[in-house]
Amino acid sequence: MFKAITSEDISAFQGIVGDRCLVDEESLQTYSHDETEDISILPTVVLKPISPEEVSEIMKHCFAENICVTPSGARTGLSGGAIPVHGGVALSMEKFNRILNIDEKNHQVTTEPGVITEVLQNAVKEKGLFYPPDPASKGSCFIGGNVSENSGGPKAVKYGVTNEYVLNLEVVLPNGEIIWTGANVLKNATGYNLTQLITGSEGTLAIITKIVLKLIPHPTHNLLLLAPFFSAEKAAEAVGAIFREGITPSGLEFMERDALIWTQDFLGDKTIHVGDNHAAHLLIEVDGFDPEILMNDCAKIMEVLDQFETDEVLFAESQAQKDALWKLRRSVGEAVKSNSIYKEEDTVVPRFALPELLHHIKRIGSNYGFKSVCYGHAGDGNLHVNIIKGDLSDEKWNNELPVAIRELFQEVVRLGGTLSGEHGIGLVQKPYMDVAFSETSLNLMRSIKEVFDPKGILNPGKIF
Repeated sequence: MFKAITSEDISAFQGIVGDRCLVDEESLQTYSHDETEDISILPTVVLKPISPEEVSEIMKHCFAENICVTPSGARTGLSGGAIPVHGGVALSMEKFNRILNIDEKNHQVTTEPGVITEVLQNAVKEKGLFYPPDPASKGSCFIGGNVSENSGGPKAVKYGVTNEYVLNLEVVLPNGEIIWTGANVLKNATGYNLTQLITGSEGTLAIITKIVLKLIPHPTHNLLLLAPFFSAEKAAEAVGAIFREGITPSGLEFMERDALIWTQDFLGDKTIHVGDNHAAHLLIEVDGFDPEILMNDCAKIMEVLDQFETDEVLFAESQAQKDALWKLRRSVGEAVKSNSIYKEEDTVVPRFALPELLHHIKRIGSNYGFKSVCYGHAGDGNLHVNIIKGDLSDEKWNNELPVAIRELFQEVVRLGGTLSGEHGIGLVQKPYMDVAFSETSLNLMRSIKEVFDPKGILNPGKIF
């Protein structure tokens, strides 16, 4: 399907990037995987360009020679987006690591894609500005990967996901042409919105080399609560009730009992008491500029929680305690991964349907004999379902589990949801796209891919 890379191709790449053309075994192994399960596929060569012009020259050569290219960032993804399933070139964007301009007058930042998300957030915070999307891996993931996957995170419940902040992109097309997709303005009704089309396209349409993001004023105060529930479904029911009181938290996270216990074991931190009868916890944050308003919001939240059989609610009294609670939540994925072989499904439904989704997850697990650990952004209806292999046989894991996952996604779609809230489709979810989309819709997407990438060389094997 694609041309095998030859010594002549390697020489051409060396002519473009010099000693940033890597073919040693260690480099190939490093760029063979992301954080998706235990999947690893070696590229033939790793290239590390430092400018849009170098990316352009690489793509021109690959387009002419029919060589496949897989964009690679920090490789923290959970859907296999950075795995080079057809070998070829792993195109690392890690050298694009500069924040180019913070425009305080217009509340915008221009950045390269290889900047760590938390580094970007901290840089704009020094100017009193706020970039809200904050995936759990914000301390290691790249902003370019966040744009490619349309990442969310806990703050999305109040502030929205990545696409709501992307104003303009410089990209290199598969044929090597460099374009800007839009303009650095807040309103733009000029033609099709190419910026939003590239955002969330998982590196299948173009390679991002510059990003212009909208910023907002940084909140000056926040309050944080941890509420233990005797029933996981009651915890899910409480989520909708909080919003019906007119409160929009800046974070509303769900953690099933095992998620919290496993994370405490993983971190070696048992300072938060988890009772034998605690089935789930909600981590609830409010933020803003007026402490009195925030205290009133917390009082209303406490009144709501009283209706749902909670145990004593913990009110974080210091920044250190807030940080410890958020560290627990952000470490759940790593903790689960360290505990067992697993598959993670990034389900999302309207928030009122969360209790029914939880019911179906446990029902399907019981029917097929698998254990699940659930956690996620409950305020968005975004639930991460970690299916644990445990002592399941390889035969059940490989043959029966895909049937169970398909049944789960069918229930998700029936409830008004879809396959992925923030992790993307990538490699591992593409067999289920027909659950969410008709063949007509899928063919429209394939046609868009073909217009951008007529030879299909950019991140092949993903989404479709």
